[in-house]
Amino acid sequence: MALFSNLGNYKNFGLLVIRLGLGLMFIYHGYPKLGGGVKMWRELGASTQYIGIHFWPVFWGLLSAVVETFGGFLLIIGLAFRPVCLLLLINLLVAAAMIFGMGQGLDGAAHAIEDAIVFTGLIFVGPGRFSVDKK
Repeated sequence: MALFSNLGNYKNFGLLVIRLGLGLMFIYHGYPKLGGGVKMWRELGASTQYIGIHFWPVFWGLLSAVVETFGGFLLIIGLAFRPVCLLLLINLLVAAAMIFGMGQGLDGAAHAIEDAIVFTGLIFVGPGRFSVDKK
């Protein structure tokens, strides 16, 4: 379609929009978890039981909150982009496993799976020109 034919010239801007949107939402969801303290981290880290990890729930919960919060910030600026996407992907896979393990099925896990797919694609595509990494 002629209307959309030139939009390919703005793919770096499109990547910036994706990075800003996802980054802000991960900060929004991660910051309260990070500030929630040991009780919150233990509850969050208990999700790892659904992938066979039954030790150090506080550590895993804190790590998850750090990845969401600071990973969101790094996503926005485009620094350490691919490692951050990988860490967020792992976080989302654990979230999806937890949701399935709790019996909520695909409807419950859809959001985590959708974000995991996006981060998988971003690992291959990179952050774009408007980033600190500039790749």
